[in-house]
Amino acid sequence: KANGSGSANSDGALSSSVSANTAGGFSIVTFTGNGSGTTVGHGLSKAPELIITKGRNFTDAWHTQVYPAIVATKTILLNTTGAQATSNAFNDTAPTTSVFSISTGYASNTRNIIAYCWHSVEGYSKVGKYTGNGNADGTFVYTGFRPAWLLVKEITDAGERWFMYDNKR
Repeated sequence: KANGSGSANSDGALSSSVSANTAGGFSIVTFTGNGSGTTVGHGLSKAPELIITKGRNFTDAWHTQVYPAIVATKTILLNTTGAQATSNAFNDTAPTTSVFSISTGYASNTRNIIAYCWHSVEGYSKVGKYTGNGNADGTFVYTGFRPAWLLVKEITDAGERWFMYDNKR
């Protein structure tokens, strides 16, 4: 829970339930698709830079949008080692300060979907991308703080897995 059990949100064309921690830049959104390309309210104070969606009552991929680091017409699947690919899961549309978009095919009738949304918060969290330098000690990426947790994915080559790092293990 980002901030309690959630409350009704009617910012988008489709009603949703949102639990949002606006100070932390994180929300959890649940909604049921209506069979058409539509918008869903996310409850944050800024446009999300990272959105991960997953079907709750059907088998499907974890569609992931990282915007503006990756253009709105591309997604990454959290549950695969695939590279970024053209996908209209997010209706080829960048999220706004109040909503994100879901495509016709993904928001089919009776499909229950959960979305995890983040935006960067100065001194607390950072969403983005970087280009590696090929050196053994890697590329320095300035975040403005010392990260406690990282999620990293190489996006241009298929077969590369996701990596998670934390400062406790």
